[in-house]
Amino acid sequence: MAGPYTHQAEAADALHDGRHVVLATGTASGKSLGTQLAGLASAESGGTMLYLSPTKALAADQLDGLEKLAEAVGELPGHGRLRPAAYDGDTDTETRRWVRRHADVVLTNPDMLNVGILPNHRAWARFLARLRCVVVDEVHSCRGVYGSNIALLLRRLRRICAHYGASPVFAGASATSGDPGRSFARLIGVDREQVWTVTEDGSPHAPVDVYLWESGVSDRVGDHGAPTRRSLSVEAADLLTDLVVAGDRTLAFIRSRRGAETIARIAADSLAEIDPELAGRVAAYRSGYLKEERRGLEEALRAGTLLGVASTPALELGIDIAGLDAVIISGWPGTRASFFQQLGRAGRSGRRGAAFFVAGDDPLDAFLLDHPEAIFDAAVEDAVIDPSNPHVAAPHLLAAAQEVPLTLPDAELFESGRPLIDALTDQGHLRRRPRGWFFALDGVSATDWVRLRSDGGGPFTIVSAEDGQVIGDVGASQVRPQAHPGAVYVHQGRSYEVEELDEEHQVVLVVRSSPPYYTQARETTTIRVLAEHRRIDRGRFRLHTGQVEVTGTVVGFQRRALGTGEVLSDEPLELAPSVLQTRAFWFTAPETLLAEVGVVPEQVPGALHAAEHAMIGLLPLIASSDRWDIGGVSTALHRDTGLPTVFVYDGHPGGAGFAERGFEAAEEWIRTTAATIRGCPCATGCPSCVQSPKCGNRNAPLEKTAALHVLEALLQARGGEVQVGV
Repeated sequence: MAGPYTHQAEAADALHDGRHVVLATGTASGKSLGTQLAGLASAESGGTMLYLSPTKALAADQLDGLEKLAEAVGELPGHGRLRPAAYDGDTDTETRRWVRRHADVVLTNPDMLNVGILPNHRAWARFLARLRCVVVDEVHSCRGVYGSNIALLLRRLRRICAHYGASPVFAGASATSGDPGRSFARLIGVDREQVWTVTEDGSPHAPVDVYLWESGVSDRVGDHGAPTRRSLSVEAADLLTDLVVAGDRTLAFIRSRRGAETIARIAADSLAEIDPELAGRVAAYRSGYLKEERRGLEEALRAGTLLGVASTPALELGIDIAGLDAVIISGWPGTRASFFQQLGRAGRSGRRGAAFFVAGDDPLDAFLLDHPEAIFDAAVEDAVIDPSNPHVAAPHLLAAAQEVPLTLPDAELFESGRPLIDALTDQGHLRRRPRGWFFALDGVSATDWVRLRSDGGGPFTIVSAEDGQVIGDVGASQVRPQAHPGAVYVHQGRSYEVEELDEEHQVVLVVRSSPPYYTQARETTTIRVLAEHRRIDRGRFRLHTGQVEVTGTVVGFQRRALGTGEVLSDEPLELAPSVLQTRAFWFTAPETLLAEVGVVPEQVPGALHAAEHAMIGLLPLIASSDRWDIGGVSTALHRDTGLPTVFVYDGHPGGAGFAERGFEAAEEWIRTTAATIRGCPCATGCPSCVQSPKCGNRNAPLEKTAALHVLEALLQARGGEVQVGV
């Protein structure tokens, strides 16, 4: 390349002129260089640059590139050599001291910014006072609760920079999205007009052939005799095996840690039968691995030692791995932005690539197979974030007060307003003084209360009960369903059985085991309406959104056969319930109305239950959520509404914006759900339409046809919004 691509030059020029910029172009289009150029130029005149990555792996990859650039550029006039450095949990104490004193480009992640840099800003005064540019990489991943936390973290960074007299520009690198300028402005806390958006991609791209892959029909039957398709992991593993045998370097993406481990293990076993040498050239990659394991896998993939890797989205995010021939996208990854980001991994060396979207046995994937235009013709989503969520904002306000006392303008900056500051003062967490609000607790670090990725504490450490070795970790929100006593936990292809879950000390004790099954937890849920915020009356149907309290209990788990998913046993569990206050969407209908549309009283519970499952399955298409970020409850007579009711709620304290987005796009959501049920060829309901893999009632009762009657009647009803609350 003789010079920068046009989009890189446009972004660099806008940043140099003092504008915030978001660069939203395709995978491997050089977004990182485009966002970094202005910051690197400022280093020549004594400025500094901060690079924020969602993962350590991506930051390490960018550091490698910057070190090579520094070597190539050599001495800068009046400055010396460019000094880039990483600052994360793997950085030793002596190196950290050097970075604070001497580095002019610091690469870190949000976690370290939260706990290591902002609380210790006085030690970083030299760097922060000269900060000219902040690069936020992979901003399309900042959605939901995680995105809301990042938005608040960046507001904390902005006020600390202002404290030292600096006003850096912010540069975002993003996959394509519906309105990247608006999303980035919301993330960094400025007006939309202050963000310059670059979307025209000036880089050359090799074509990628996309294949929509429907899994074969399984030999087993599901709940209540429903037809099922082959396991997503098995189907992807077979495809990965074929591609590795053909010599194609391949990444197989799947959402879950367990899925990545399962794909790698099945592929390795299959390859061992074909060519034993190939079995060692397939591995899993996911969060929860130790640093040395991650670095080794990344290098082996770059070098071509590994031909196939099954990964969670950890390898979706920008690591410069060229020369991949194919990607496998195992199940819908949650958003179109992620889909195209993963797809873009294929063909990165300039050769024509191939991408396989392997559909799972669920309503959303079934809908996308039947309506590919929903993938390729629809607009890419905007990120859903809510920085004003008090459950998310309160810890950040306390951390900000501990960093520098809060003032009245901060209430506007953090969007949660004066009422939350007053509430924290009344609770004794803040103390008001003439200079502002101070953090009131001695000997406590407020950043310990900030959970960027989880709101339930943690993570829990996975420890071998046999020798005390630390194996990995698991988030607090997943520990009960994934690491309960008797659960099978998989790490680097090795299986363990959970012997003890110690919630007091946040430790999970495991023992080595190789059972021919995996485990799946079952939960029961009740819900209580706390406040109704908005309502739409559609005839006698009513659509609502508001605040609810959800009580959930893991009541048991199933042992399911590897490969087929056949239920081998159903085991009870006695674990303490969890209570969650969150936001929900719900709709109600009188039983007389349901009877008028063909749903007789004995069908009402099954009709609502089936509609609930299908709506949960399709919401990610509307709200940029993951199916596992949301939950639902349905009942023929709810104690608070007094009517047959279906609830769909956010699975995060205070809400994540998903249920509210569903309320706002209810027409599209309900229409898509009805189309999925109508188009499914099964007779009475299956996992591709109205059955759910996480149903605590074992998918009973379900009335597929009656559910369709309810949803179609809802679509035909007309009405308008009624403002009912605060």
